[in-house]
Formats: sequence, structure tokens, C-alpha cells
Amino acid sequence: MLDPAEPHLVVHSRMIYLSWLPADPDAVAALLPAGLRADEQRQVFMNQYVVDDETQTSGFGAYSLTYLGVSLAAPDAAQRPAGWWAHYLCSSSRVREYAAARRAPVTPGRTWLEQRGDTLVAQTEADGAPLIRTRARVGDTSHLIRSGHHRYRYGGGTDLLSGVYPYVVEPVAPFEVESVAFLDPDHPVYPLRPANPLVITLGFYSPRASFAYPGMESVLTHGPAAVGGRPGYQVPAHLARSGLPSGS
Repeated sequence: MLDPAEPHLVVHSRMIYLSWLPADPDAVAALLPAGLRADEQRQVFMNQYVVDDETQTSGFGAYSLTYLGVSLAAPDAAQRPAGWWAHYLCSSSRVREYAAARRAPVTPGRTWLEQRGDTLVAQTEADGAPLIRTRARVGDTSHLIRSGHHRYRYGGGTDLLSGVYPYVVEPVAPFEVESVAFLDPDHPVYPLRPANPLVITLGFYSPRASFAYPGMESVLTHGPAAVGGRPGYQVPAHLARSGLPSGS
């Protein structure tokens, strides 16, 4: 079993990350434990991603993952909100054991992403059955890089934990979400389904998304806080030697 205290790095995963307005805001807010407060719009976030090869990780191996949760209110106007992990569906027993030891809400699941032309389909499955299906129109990466940090809260009872997760992604453009379908009304993820009509508040697709699980976590004793990320920036021309979209 991996040591849950150790950090881990994932590079060049294929990832679609979205936030939306929910169909049932009250049901979304009810998912939060005492002491946490949803943001004003009670937004839901979801990350569907695939790590295709074991060489892309520092020890996880190849795996796929979908996590969903509730965006939290920022403690003040100067800080961005954090997110509460409500569901964490992972294909790898190794990653599930690691995440469960860190108090993530882990269950088995499989995620796949398939792109044909400019159409991207991402599907999350549980017990072999389709659970969530996302469809989007996507373009190509450019020399735009986005980086920063996400803060997530997780745990249970009085043991609420907080971790800051750094990321670097290469988003495609154009990017347009066509649909996000929740396919099983009886599954616990269903209260997080989007409103109809669909309102996406944030989103990107990146065929090369890198991030790290932090090496230490803190016990949450105060209101939510966050570390803000940088806006997108252009890779300097002298770094774009290879002619690849990443400028590597």
C-alpha cells in the first residue's frame, strides 16, 4: 500500500473539468457537513480524467477517476472558494487505498474519454453501468498554459481535512459543452446533476493536464480558504523550441 503521507505527481492526463448550476440547489447544500457553507449559487464541480500509462505517475500507475463535489463560499472577497469532495470514483485499487487513507469518499468506478474529430465524450461508469456522460466540442491546444492551486476539503465527522493541489494544464480552444447527463436517478451522485437548461460556470478540456497530491494536509478548524491561481499566460517564444503545442 502506498504511504498516504507521501505526495504523488501525475503528468499529461487527459482531463475535462466543469462547474455548473445544479437542478436542486437545496439538495446540493445538504451534502455538506456542519461547518462548511456552499457558495451563493451552490455550484457543483466535476473532474473526469484518464491516466493512460504508468510512466505518467510517480507511483499510482495507470488509472481513471471522476470526482464531484460542492463549491464552497470564500471566507472573504480576496480569496477564491474551495471545494468539498462528495464522490470519488476510481478504477485503481492502489489509488483508492491511497485516497481512502486520506479520507476521500472513495468508491470503485471507471472513466473513459474518447475524441472523434471535434467531439469529445467522457463517461463515468459504476458497477459496469453508465453513470455520467459528458459531451463537448473541442479544438486544439495552443501556447496557452493555465496553472495554480485547487483547495479541496474532505473527511467525515469531526475529522475534516484540507489539501492544496497544484496543477498545470494546456486547455484546448474552442471548447463548448453540449450536455452533461446523469444516467442513474437511484445513484448517490444524482443530487449533483445540472439544471435544465445546462449552465456551465467554468470548464476546460486538456489532453495534457498535470497535478500533484500534496505531501501534507491540515485539519480544518476554520472557515474555507483557498490559494488563488494565476490567469493564463503565453509561453515565451524562446521556450517554444519544438514546435509542439506545449512549447516543450
